[in-house]
Amino acid sequence: MTRSRWSDRPVLRSLRLLVGLVLFGLALALLVQAHLGLDPWTVLTQGLAERLSLSLGTVTVLLSLAVLALWVPLRQRPGLGTVANAFVVGPVLDLGIALIPQPDSLVVRVLFVVLSLVTIAVGTGLYVGVGWGPGPRDGLMTGLAALGLPVYAARMLIEGTVLLVGWLLGGSVGVATVVFALAVGPLVGRAMPRLVLPPSSGPAVS
Repeated sequence: MTRSRWSDRPVLRSLRLLVGLVLFGLALALLVQAHLGLDPWTVLTQGLAERLSLSLGTVTVLLSLAVLALWVPLRQRPGLGTVANAFVVGPVLDLGIALIPQPDSLVVRVLFVVLSLVTIAVGTGLYVGVGWGPGPRDGLMTGLAALGLPVYAARMLIEGTVLLVGWLLGGSVGVATVVFALAVGPLVGRAMPRLVLPPSSGPAVS
């Protein structure tokens, strides 16, 4: 099916959004089950989850809503994809942790990390490529960039802060954290041009 046909069919476009978010949640679950370190936001999520005695998925949803609140002073406008991201990724993360076993073999754990990174790139390309709004965390970055801060600096500031706070709260930092920081940007950069769809008049949240 061509990109234009995806663009002209909102139901298929919505399905693509959902598939992307589910893949993203499962990718995070793979990273958790690998036990080699987490991405910066999940480090913070894990630290908060341990302090609050809540599941990672529940804290992911709550943290997404808190980040969305920060959009208001930054004058960012969420889309349907933004809201879906806030409510879908967390439950899928919990489901993935429940279904995906924790491997004992280091080789399998490394493979989990690699698969997680590739799946994050594809999932991000799918849901962002729909064009119905970025995820809550990405919107925070673009909001700061709109104030004059370079995108790379905004990302470093945000992810560095959440990583430090998450680590202080007891979140898992390891070799996979470093690999994620180095690899996810280039992987998403390669996936996005192949997965982005033509603009549509998809719904926005006012």
